[in-house]
Amino acid sequence: MAGYPLGVIVLVVLFLLIYFGLAQRVLDRLYLSDRAALALLAAIIVGSFINIPLSRGRIVSSINVGGGLIPLGLAVYVLYRCGTRKEIGRTLLAAAVTAGVIFALNSWLMRGREPWDFAMNVLDPLYYYPLVAGVTAYLVGRSRRAAFVAAILGVLLLDLIDYLMLAASGIRGTVAVGGAGILDVSLLSGIVAVLLAEFIGEGRERLQGGPEVEGRPRSLLEGLRLKTAKKVLPEEKRSDRDE
Repeated sequence: MAGYPLGVIVLVVLFLLIYFGLAQRVLDRLYLSDRAALALLAAIIVGSFINIPLSRGRIVSSINVGGGLIPLGLAVYVLYRCGTRKEIGRTLLAAAVTAGVIFALNSWLMRGREPWDFAMNVLDPLYYYPLVAGVTAYLVGRSRRAAFVAAILGVLLLDLIDYLMLAASGIRGTVAVGGAGILDVSLLSGIVAVLLAEFIGEGRERLQGGPEVEGRPRSLLEGLRLKTAKKVLPEEKRSDRDE
């Protein structure tokens, strides 16, 4: 429940950015329209109140629709639309590395401590998971799409690791995928990753005079040229009228 206030704030900010068209560039990279993005936000809010049981008995597991199922579906959709096998492979590698980095960080933080330790309460996963996952996913994925997908899948992989560790230990436990509800750490991680990629990528493209073309599919490059032409054309028409 502690994650609800932050989740609501982020959702409101995202809604405003999308509604006023300020997130169009990022949405284009994720193959989403404004309407689709707003519909997803609405579905996340509604789905955050729905938990689907996955297993009972010694290990009780469930997945939250808004915090786990919808982010997973979105990540799979974006991964499916990726341009090349190389990008898909790099994305999956980034997801595995992201999960490994967060797992190692958790192991280090929990070393010699009990789960109820005060220090762990201060370091809420809702705050450091997205930052660690976002930075790691971008450094390995190197693109906006790869960073977004890898951050989401990397965090969700942690829940799978928790389940497997509980199953191997023979003790009782609970695994709640996307259990933080509204805007779980999985989707927050993806947002941090894509924003980081957008800011750094935009700056790099400005410095080098445009996006990289080597190794990119021709269809993607044609799409980028078309978008650039659409942006330049209205400016040229305005200048003609001024003359």
